Amino acid sequence: MERGAIESALHRAFGGLYDIPVVGPIIPVAIVLFGVISLGALILIWLERKLAGHIQSRRGPLHHGPHGLAQTVFDVLKLLIKEDIAPRKADRLIMVIAPFIAFVPACLVYVTIPMGKGWIVSDLNIGLLWVVSVLSLGPVGIILGGWSSNNKWSLLGGMRSAAQLISYEIPSVLSLAAIIMLAGTMSMKGLVDAQEDYEFVLTLPGLIAFIIFVTTSLAELNRNPFDLPEAESELVAGFCTEYSGFKFAIFFLAEFANLIALSMIAVTVFLGGWHPPLFLPESFGAGVLWFGVKTAVMIMVFQWIKWTLPRLRIDQMLNVCWKGLIPMALANLALACIWIWADLGGLLDRVFARL
Repeated sequence: MERGAIESALHRAFGGLYDIPVVGPIIPVAIVLFGVISLGALILIWLERKLAGHIQSRRGPLHHGPHGLAQTVFDVLKLLIKEDIAPRKADRLIMVIAPFIAFVPACLVYVTIPMGKGWIVSDLNIGLLWVVSVLSLGPVGIILGGWSSNNKWSLLGGMRSAAQLISYEIPSVLSLAAIIMLAGTMSMKGLVDAQEDYEFVLTLPGLIAFIIFVTTSLAELNRNPFDLPEAESELVAGFCTEYSGFKFAIFFLAEFANLIALSMIAVTVFLGGWHPPLFLPESFGAGVLWFGVKTAVMIMVFQWIKWTLPRLRIDQMLNVCWKGLIPMALANLALACIWIWADLGGLLDRVFARL
């Protein structure tokens, strides 16, 4: 389809909104982003069901399409045609807005993530700060959804999400602060450029920061062992208890959009971004391909952890953070200072140059 035909179609669909200088350019980007995230979520839901099936010695979905490929499509259609129900005393406006407050921040993260050389929407010099700030808004939608539902189980789920946000955002930011010190930049592209010779995960402070970041990401994604805001065995479905139909689908979509986003952030900050593995030459393969492969591996790691570890209690979850991860992250910051002062990064450069 030619550009003129696309623009005329957008004019017909959005009318005067498309002519507004600030809003107009955002509309096509938002449509493409929503389409990519929706398609990615469909694939990931099927992949997670299959992976969970094999981990638990079963086969996963089988009956709709080859190897159950169409099962997720049918599930989405079921959600879209289900009746949208809200409790009589619920705050209906907040209940409608809450899923989108959880979903939109996950989409905004992709603006600063470099998926290849030149494959970036905006290279902000404070890109990592933007990512951390935007992702911290996601749980606000969960809190509002739990509160507005007028259900005690939903409210408990929302309050648990607030506790996780307050707890795990601190060690997450501290782990990323160590990487900023090593790289000397907060630009996402700059972080990838700083890993041309070796990935930060190969340094001791980088490895510790990576372990902390993966752990806090599991809490941010509400996945085992930190899926306390949902906790089906205790809170029915947690903050989602009173949600159905399209609104529930948006919450579900937000979870997988966050999963993709946090996997991309881990690849960008710790695993070399679009650079090929160290044992391969820089010219081997396309950068976008390597970025996609690394992101897929990180997604499968998150899924593997979810279906392997049991859920913690709420007191255990808080103890792990305040008594374990935060002291560990602070110690790692001190280690990063020593690493820079002793110029151990320069020594590592010389070692890898000889290899």
